[in-house]
Amino acid sequence: DVRSLAPAQRHSEIFASYRNLTPGKGFLLINDHDPKPLQYQFEAEYKGQFTWDYLESGPKTWRVRIGRPAGL
Repeated sequence: DVRSLAPAQRHSEIFASYRNLTPGKGFLLINDHDPKPLQYQFEAEYKGQFTWDYLESGPKTWRVRIGRPAGL
């Protein structure tokens, strides 16, 4: 849940969480806006190396499961 973090800190925290994942694992991102720009950043930096599944899409809360596929 990154809603309590300053916006400038959110992406670095989320990427740190991703880098610490073991293959086959994931985490739940909870945000107060659509994290689509973050998805584009993941695509630029980790193309083909992550999963992105919207579980809830607003209007006040967005939940996305971000994973690191097994075998990478």
